Amino acid sequence: MAIEAKIRPARPGDESVLLALISELAEYERMADQVVASEALLAEALFGSTPTAQAVLAEGEGEVAGFALYFFNFSTFVGRAGLYLEDLFVRPRFRGQGIGKALLLHLAAIARERGCGRMEWSVLDWNQPAIDFYRSLGAVAMDEWTVFRLDQAALEQLDAGQGNLAPEPGSAEK
Repeated sequence: MAIEAKIRPARPGDESVLLALISELAEYERMADQVVASEALLAEALFGSTPTAQAVLAEGEGEVAGFALYFFNFSTFVGRAGLYLEDLFVRPRFRGQGIGKALLLHLAAIARERGCGRMEWSVLDWNQPAIDFYRSLGAVAMDEWTVFRLDQAALEQLDAGQGNLAPEPGSAEK
């Protein structure tokens, strides 16, 4: 049974509830030990002089039921901006009531208003309920892509010229 969810942009003062939701998401994803975000970091990223991300909150039955955090990227192939969904989370007691879909519909509308050529996100390969949900909305898994990441320490090493810059085995150096 769907409940009436109000979707609204996050605003200053929402940092504590956002951090709580991020922590709940991390717990669900079995990554609670990896959360280093703080209210101050969220405030700067979302509401600082140069915001790097945006968030929306879903409210239902008088409380925050979930959130989505996103930012804009660019596709050279499409020649347009894209919306990248960093996190989508609905609290367990609100799942199956249309809130996740309402959040995605809201983001799709934002993407269309901004002229985005696509919307993308990642999902853990074991999270079958999320995979099934996304497929039910028409999303297609990009199985041919591999995600790479430099964590903060590796990024600092690379910036200092100390990263592993040796060519990959079997690759031809050009």
